[in-house]
Amino acid sequence: MQNTTALPQDATDEFLIQQYQDGSREAFDELYHRHLPRVFKRVRYVVPENDVEDVTQEIFIAAIRSLSSFRGDAKFATWLRTLTNHKVAEFYRRRTRKQEPQLAPLSDAIAQVTGSTSKSMEERIYIQRALQQLPENYREIILLRFAEDLQFNEIADLTNQNLEATKSLFRRAIAALRTHLE
Repeated sequence: MQNTTALPQDATDEFLIQQYQDGSREAFDELYHRHLPRVFKRVRYVVPENDVEDVTQEIFIAAIRSLSSFRGDAKFATWLRTLTNHKVAEFYRRRTRKQEPQLAPLSDAIAQVTGSTSKSMEERIYIQRALQQLPENYREIILLRFAEDLQFNEIADLTNQNLEATKSLFRRAIAALRTHLE
């Protein structure tokens, strides 16, 4: 039996998860719409453009399958971020097994688009390649800051570091990214 009670507009993720576990499909819909922009943006930073929607869809399918057993040991956003990282890694493992290149050759991307869009596509490909070459902790802090638009104090809380250590890690990550981009 499905619970169809109206959800409060300011409902927390934890409340929505409990409602979903109690049978409310609307609760998952709300979680989906609340977290889709961040997940999509994060995936877009690390996955080729043609695969972003598919990987994002796989993440939310996995989320809906696993949410009934969510225990709340971590915040939902943290759990979803971990699931996102797992699905992105799984995407690249599948591609490697198929012997496909991780990213389309730049010439292919340029041939598909023209004008100012080609410059944007070229920049994204360079950034994706550079991000893939960074250590995991550098890549993660860059994604938290730019893909998820988190402030440094939020990143510090999320990673259990003090604010100055977080800012220092970010500066080192950006310096490493610059080095890879040059």
